[in-house]
Amino acid sequence: MKIVLASNNRGKLAELQSMFDPLGVELVRQADLGVGEAEEPFRTFVENALAKARFASTHTGLPALADDAGMCVDAFGGLPGVDTAYYCTQFGYEKSDDNNVRALLEQLQGVANRRAAMVSTLVAVRSPQDPEPLIAVGRVVGEITAEPRGSNGFGFDPVMFIPEFGKTFAELPVEVKNAHSHRGRAAQQMLDLMRTRWL
Repeated sequence: MKIVLASNNRGKLAELQSMFDPLGVELVRQADLGVGEAEEPFRTFVENALAKARFASTHTGLPALADDAGMCVDAFGGLPGVDTAYYCTQFGYEKSDDNNVRALLEQLQGVANRRAAMVSTLVAVRSPQDPEPLIAVGRVVGEITAEPRGSNGFGFDPVMFIPEFGKTFAELPVEVKNAHSHRGRAAQQMLDLMRTRWL
């Protein structure tokens, strides 16, 4: 089964493809099918993921899978949330993972409460009009470290300390991170949903 991934993020594609291999699902990036980015005007992960999935399906004629994910920091009232990818730009930095980490650490200087959650919401549609999209949410709670640690992963992985492992996501072996990350948890739910509802 071929499904268009409503993302152009190569890291996300590689991570999700390895998780969906057992189902015999082939994920294809929308960019590889000539599809641009969808608008993401909403303030919740689920609304943005649904908009992206419907957009990708509309432009390719394929079932679509979209992920909207982000960092929700307790001290910031859950922000940056849906603005995670562009977090650093509000502080004058150019958009990049490294600058996002730098900006987050700067904003948390002197803040005692460093609790945060990484949230991934996956939405899959069989067609643009699918009345019953599949929705899976994965959430991992941890703490933001004072400085980056580890070289695996991407995004905020180097500063997301997971107490149950005693390491940041970026310090964990890739297979362990994938199995226990917010995206890994959402993907596992999504696999179960696809098995029971689509296949």
